[in-house]
Amino acid sequence: MSNLVRIHHGKGRANRSNPCLGFLASTLSAAVARNGYYIASAWILVERGYGTAGVATFLAIASIVEFIASPLAGVAADRFDRRRLNVAADLSRFVVMLATACALLYMDVFLIICLSAALFSFCDRVALTSSQSMIPEIADGRDLVASNSAVFFVMQFGNLGAALLAGPLLHERSPVLPFTVLAAFFLFSAGCLALMRLEPVSRDVPIAKISAAQIDLSLRRLIVVYALLYTSAVLVSVMGSSFVLQEQKGTAVDFGYLEAAWSAGSLIGAVSLCRIERTMSTHALHLMLLGLTALVLMALAYLRMPWTVNLFAALGFLYNLGRVSVEVTLQSHVSVYLLGRAKGIMHSVAVVLGLLVFGIAAAVGDRAFPSMIFFSFGVVLLISILCLSVGAGQPQEKGES
Repeated sequence: MSNLVRIHHGKGRANRSNPCLGFLASTLSAAVARNGYYIASAWILVERGYGTAGVATFLAIASIVEFIASPLAGVAADRFDRRRLNVAADLSRFVVMLATACALLYMDVFLIICLSAALFSFCDRVALTSSQSMIPEIADGRDLVASNSAVFFVMQFGNLGAALLAGPLLHERSPVLPFTVLAAFFLFSAGCLALMRLEPVSRDVPIAKISAAQIDLSLRRLIVVYALLYTSAVLVSVMGSSFVLQEQKGTAVDFGYLEAAWSAGSLIGAVSLCRIERTMSTHALHLMLLGLTALVLMALAYLRMPWTVNLFAALGFLYNLGRVSVEVTLQSHVSVYLLGRAKGIMHSVAVVLGLLVFGIAAAVGDRAFPSMIFFSFGVVLLISILCLSVGAGQPQEKGES
């Protein structure tokens, strides 16, 4: 893998900074719009009386489309120019958000947001798969840990900006305003990518496939870890607004504070792997992160504001530290030519687990406290750790496949 990642290393350092800066600017802007979209949609549904079941249904629709789109996005990212694919996806997200803002003036909120989620999530999955598959090309032979940490730091900084922006935009204002403002960030993201110059990865092996031999035990464990981390974040997204409104008796501003705390913790998590990676094995790190996430989720059942703000910050830290570690491990394990499809497989598995959570949340509705659902998933995480620990003494990641 190291040779593949460094395939463009000799192109000259003079031209490296511009693609990197353009990519980071695009990542920042898209993160503001993307996270803002989900925050605004979830809060509007809860505020209009659709509750946890409404938010779960909205996110379930998005996840079903993601499940369908993930393999297709992976194939497209490996087959076509990833930069141009990302530009097209950003422009599509811009159009979807503007159309949502206009439709909210005339049609039922729940219907429009659910329809919007279906269109948005398809474009979103194409954008994320193509964007994250570009990271080894952007790194251009440099340290993958540092490169991924920088990208995820900027991404979470954008999420933090979205959380801080969403509260004022949603507070006693028309729901049209946040969608209109956030759409402009996707337009800026597309512009940054369009102006960026990047040598494309050779497509000399377009028919290459991921064989069963490449999906070995360590990669399967990695997929499971990613799925559990993803689902913990999904659970916070589904239950977060109801947790604030029903149990904490908070407002949109308080919800914004919790989202901001999550993003602030994620910022620290994004850059922490550089210091932690050498202190323990990757598998041990993943088990530790899952265990701590379980304990924090379970603690939400017993604490109230302002302590819950600290717990959300801890969840954000653990989640993003795990995400960066998973991305680096995947990029080191899978050929750059197959990276898009590998990410598609990984995300599809995660979405299936996320859909199970949505189904439970939709079925339970408002009959159970969100904190009890957090606690229950914490128990599931602890059981999963025991399962992942089986055979942990066997050789782990080989570094290259």
